[in-house]
Amino acid sequence: MKPGLPQNPKILVTRTDRIGDLVVSTPIFELIKKKHPKSHLAACVFSEHCELVSGNPFVDEVILYEKKDAQKNWIGQWRFAREIHAKKFDAVIHLHATNRMHIMSLFAEVPIRIGYNRRAPWALTQVFPYDKKEGLKHETNYLTDLVCASGFSSQPAEPVLPYVPVTQGNRLSVSNLLQHLGVEANEPIAVIHPSASDVSKMWPVENFSEFLKQYVSGKVRWIAVGDAKAAEQTAIISKLSGLLVLDLCGKLSLGMLAALFEKAKLVVSNDSGPAHIAAAVGAPTVSIFGRWQPGMNAERWKPNGKKAIVVTPQIESIPVAERAFTYVDRISVEQVLDAAKKVTP
Repeated sequence: MKPGLPQNPKILVTRTDRIGDLVVSTPIFELIKKKHPKSHLAACVFSEHCELVSGNPFVDEVILYEKKDAQKNWIGQWRFAREIHAKKFDAVIHLHATNRMHIMSLFAEVPIRIGYNRRAPWALTQVFPYDKKEGLKHETNYLTDLVCASGFSSQPAEPVLPYVPVTQGNRLSVSNLLQHLGVEANEPIAVIHPSASDVSKMWPVENFSEFLKQYVSGKVRWIAVGDAKAAEQTAIISKLSGLLVLDLCGKLSLGMLAALFEKAKLVVSNDSGPAHIAAAVGAPTVSIFGRWQPGMNAERWKPNGKKAIVVTPQIESIPVAERAFTYVDRISVEQVLDAAKKVTP
């Protein structure tokens, strides 16, 4: 038991960040719970990401943070801190350094406040070096080091993989939606995610369309997912490939997206949050990763899953000083096809 903690501690873990960042953080819940099985473990996440952790067997409580609404200004931030104070947490572990979360935990008077040496570290009681930007290992491994160094976990003998719960309600919703769109109950589906948060992560639509034309593994029904903006890319891919691609862009909740991936024979995605969700639910996943810089590279941010594989550009011959920001357009259709063959039966 860590000094200063009661026998049944109340522990808060915060990760107010992007979708994929939250997904690769989920192994930490299991690690803490195994070290402190009688603890009350709460996760603080953005409200729009609730379905990614609600139902996680290692999380006892999900606390929603409304950065764009209730907690938008400092008055809302203060009220949120008082709500956390009322819950009487014994410790808080910040997996992602933000001024808001660090200062909130100080105002909430949580006795033990753990985090990285960046963005208001003076609000913490235990500060650890921020070396993630070196990109020498996976984000999950960096977080594991944090909770182990602070005494809240022990190094696992085997890697703990990310976990995203899939509810029966979301499975039923997806099945009903697919039936409505004319997809037979036993018809194999494959999913593409052609968009991303930044254009530097996006494999050219021409490559996606060529991949669809060349992919041969029995009959599959192609489905595209992403935000509403991805519909334009989906239409181009469908036109260039000459194949019907069902457009579900902007039409699924995160929980439904997880349920869709769970049904998929294959998921091919740009470097983005959905790729992490797909890997976490066990879908055969190919992630296309064009950025190479330390801290942004595949070594740190690739999706982790038993059936997940990442495809990176072959740039070893290019001197580091002469490299461009991204080489996603250098990833060939053949590379992605080979990866798809490796992860599918």
